[in-house]
Amino acid sequence: MSLNFGYKKSDVYNKIKKRHPFLKRDTFSFGWEGYIRKTLQIRTNCDIVKGRKQGGNDMNNFTFYSPTYFAFGKGQEAETGRLVKRFGGSKVLLHYGGGSVVRSGLLDRVKAALDEEKLPYVELGGVQPNPRDGLVYQGIDLCRKEGVDFIVAVGGGSSIDSAKAIAMGVPYEGDFWDFYSGKRAETALPVGTVLTIAAAGSEGSPDSVITKEATLQKCGAGSDCIRPKFSVLNPELTETLPAYQSACGATDIMAHVFERYFSNTPEVEVTDRLCEAVLLTMVKETPRVIADPHNYEARANIMWAGMVAHNNIVGVGRAQDWNSHGIEHQLSALYDCAHGAGLAVIMPAWMTYVADHHDPMRMAQMAVRVFGCQMNFANPKETALEGVKAFRRFLASIGMPINFEQLGAKKEDIPRLVELFGIGDGTRGGYVELDKAAVTEIYERAAAATLE
Repeated sequence: MSLNFGYKKSDVYNKIKKRHPFLKRDTFSFGWEGYIRKTLQIRTNCDIVKGRKQGGNDMNNFTFYSPTYFAFGKGQEAETGRLVKRFGGSKVLLHYGGGSVVRSGLLDRVKAALDEEKLPYVELGGVQPNPRDGLVYQGIDLCRKEGVDFIVAVGGGSSIDSAKAIAMGVPYEGDFWDFYSGKRAETALPVGTVLTIAAAGSEGSPDSVITKEATLQKCGAGSDCIRPKFSVLNPELTETLPAYQSACGATDIMAHVFERYFSNTPEVEVTDRLCEAVLLTMVKETPRVIADPHNYEARANIMWAGMVAHNNIVGVGRAQDWNSHGIEHQLSALYDCAHGAGLAVIMPAWMTYVADHHDPMRMAQMAVRVFGCQMNFANPKETALEGVKAFRRFLASIGMPINFEQLGAKKEDIPRLVELFGIGDGTRGGYVELDKAAVTEIYERAAAATLE
């Protein structure tokens, strides 16, 4: 019997025998995750074979640092003032978008919490989705003028990312954009968050993304000094979100996991299973909140999943990709679409490209473990593509766009999108190395995507 990826049944048996010396050869049978039946049922993983075939690498050395204090549950925004004091703040910048945080009364409740602790504050609203550099400059000037020593972002990922940019810029003598051009920040004002949408994971991450309005560059910065000191996570605050925003957030969460899941580092099983747990949670819970926006339990699970997806606990010990995010950033910069909606279009297109240019076993593993596809050992690529189809159908079922037309993007803009991506004549590494032609092809696949 051949397993059709370069190893005979006897080779696989010998590999498993090392781990399970009590296994008898006549009881051996092989299926996805290595079901061994009759006298025993032992789980192993096809990545054993993949790792051996590729020569493999050990799990990467890593450090994991996640110091954010999370106040999770109903009414926790009332703790904001006490938390600011706990982490050394004496004068606060309240940074937010506007709209819902004002109408819902959340901003007033946060102000009341600061007043209770006799903490003075100044305000800067106006954060837009895909936050802009112009407001960041205003925030830096305001903080310096008013002697602010703590920033509280009230809102979603955009408000938090903008707050982080301001936090880096205040103590820095140069242009804060340096940090979005490759320079790493060493110091920043402390940041706290009161989260209103489960999506970006910025409430627990060391990352921020800002758009430079003049050039439409959408770039990221990362440093442990901008991890929030505390984050208030009250799932009730997400119950008023429109279904579309909830779905965009869920898509972003799943993308954060996929960027880490698709890795060339073999045998990082714990991290794999953590990734799959978050993905399965999103597949289960997202339709529940679309059907019933006031389902607290589902909202709570999604809100915690959003944090877990991006504080890097599901990425330790392995190489990561992040090309799908980079490719999408140009869509949201050019068309000002929701980041999650752009990812819904780009991520499956990237997956189909990868299936054509990489060993399909990892993507097939995702298809089986997350979307319940039947493993085809004779043609693993078929299983991988079935998984992509299942993912795209899921996205469509929660109201996400699946191609350029539905997103409001234009195929004729693909050359400009590729130019904005900034790859030039070089390449960008990741799960699969990409050049300009590859990025162009991914955009083209995204433009033409269907559910078939």
